[in-house]
Amino acid sequence: MKNIAIIGAGAAGCFCAVEIKRLYPSYEVTVYEAASRPMIKLGLTGGGRCNITNSFEGVEALADVYPRGVNLMKRLLHSFGPSDCLNWFGEYGVRFVTQEDGCVFPESQDAMQIVHVLERAMREFGVKLVCNRKIANISELSGYDAMVVTTGGGTAHLLAGTGIELVPDVPSLFTLKIDNDGLRSLMGTVVDNVTLGIAGTRFRSHGTLLLTDWGVSGPATLRLSSYAARWLAAEQYQGTLLVNWMDSSESSVREQLAANGDSGRMIANSHPEELSDRLWRHLLQRAGIREDCRWAELGSKGLSRLVNTLISDSYPIVGRAKFKEEFVTCGGVSLNEVRPDSLESRRIPGLYFAGEVLDIDAVTGGFNLQAAWSTAWAVAHAI
Repeated sequence: MKNIAIIGAGAAGCFCAVEIKRLYPSYEVTVYEAASRPMIKLGLTGGGRCNITNSFEGVEALADVYPRGVNLMKRLLHSFGPSDCLNWFGEYGVRFVTQEDGCVFPESQDAMQIVHVLERAMREFGVKLVCNRKIANISELSGYDAMVVTTGGGTAHLLAGTGIELVPDVPSLFTLKIDNDGLRSLMGTVVDNVTLGIAGTRFRSHGTLLLTDWGVSGPATLRLSSYAARWLAAEQYQGTLLVNWMDSSESSVREQLAANGDSGRMIANSHPEELSDRLWRHLLQRAGIREDCRWAELGSKGLSRLVNTLISDSYPIVGRAKFKEEFVTCGGVSLNEVRPDSLESRRIPGLYFAGEVLDIDAVTGGFNLQAAWSTAWAVAHAI
């Protein structure tokens, strides 16, 4: 019989505890949690609906969804991927629905269903849960055959004195504050297909953009914030946001305007169908074009200004905003510190890591939770 301690009763910690007991019911597993109850964050994920994983069907390259930890995730997903996750929870009666974008939710649309499944499994298997117990340093716990750290960010105190390399935590998955009254006045406007970038860098993202009263949000923004998380932190969240409103090349946009533009019509009344009337008028103003100007009056210089505005509009970034309650960080235990097959510490035998404590993070869409399930499964089977 082995005696196992798990620090952190989040998704990874509770899943790992249950999987260990499923494999070896005789093992003693104790989960320590600083909060008054387990899996608080899991109950909020996906806007309370729990985006439990992703089908990965639309993912062309794994690095597109895992900016950090992609090589390790390639290995882990072969052992426990999205279908394994759905089968695991399916054994407990959970049914799922998959959206067109690949996001997978419980059919109940209730994150608490997943929380309750794990809580019930912990009780049935005899996992000991100790809440309101903050572990300041792993040295506090002794007499265990193995220890699993599944906390989120801010683990420096927990691992102090171990020599384990920690990659500094910085925020990921956040919206951007923009200093432009005209753009912010368009709050609530959604553009389905845009390309975002940061001037002077190679960071680019594609997807839906939501305009807010503080700046920009939506999947395209969240992806960009994930890709550029460290750069933005180093620049104190200052920079220039580039927006390709048409998600197209210069030549393609010119062709589209030529096809849509009736020479006798006012430009303000004949906008591309991808753009709302309010947004189109804002962009005309940005391009220095009068609303009563007709296509025949535009001229080559006016057309060039309009095309440039549509494919390379720019706005000053003046800060970041938190993404709802789902605060994600990049950073944590360096992946050089763990054995890729077991996630066991290379320095301290019997010490394992799973979930957000590792320097693995993903874009929004269920990929972060899949990383929690995959890493926790790997640790449970290694133990």
